[in-house]
Amino acid sequence: MKTIYYTAATLDGYIADENHSLDWLFQFGTEDPTYEEFIKDIGAIAMGSSTYEWVLKNDTFADPANPKPWVYSQPTWIFTSRTLPTVPNADIRFVKGDVRPVYDEIRQAANGKNLWLVGGGELVGQFHDHGLLDEMIITMTPVMLTKGAPLFTRRISKPPMEIVSVRHIPKDFVQLHLKVAKK
Repeated sequence: MKTIYYTAATLDGYIADENHSLDWLFQFGTEDPTYEEFIKDIGAIAMGSSTYEWVLKNDTFADPANPKPWVYSQPTWIFTSRTLPTVPNADIRFVKGDVRPVYDEIRQAANGKNLWLVGGGELVGQFHDHGLLDEMIITMTPVMLTKGAPLFTRRISKPPMEIVSVRHIPKDFVQLHLKVAKK
């Protein structure tokens, strides 16, 4: 089992613009063409509250009169200090504070499959701080935003990450697969 940060980002390192919009990404027609391949090996999901609210607003409750089912079949942990809306018939668990106390529960629920850190950068940074982040798969787009939600909020320089692979996804994407070195 690996803990993987899988996301799309701009060339200048943002995962959303200053208004929490992903319009810069959806202009390409799809979030990431490797998603179906990736999600098959995911047993559990962790995300921050801003990401959760974005999914609710733009997917599940995009049309409040006709809500769609929760987008993930995997158990999902939402890290938040606020009370947020729930989704009927979805395995969503709200937690607050440090990621360490719930990490074993998440691993157990993943049942040998990988844990996907959906975002955001601060939540992923907390997993990194505790040595719980194994890999990053970042699909880079040919876009510059200059401000917004950062890809990552921690410095990783010593030891550097290992480049596992670089993949060109015609015509608009380059995907970096990185292994995070353990301190």
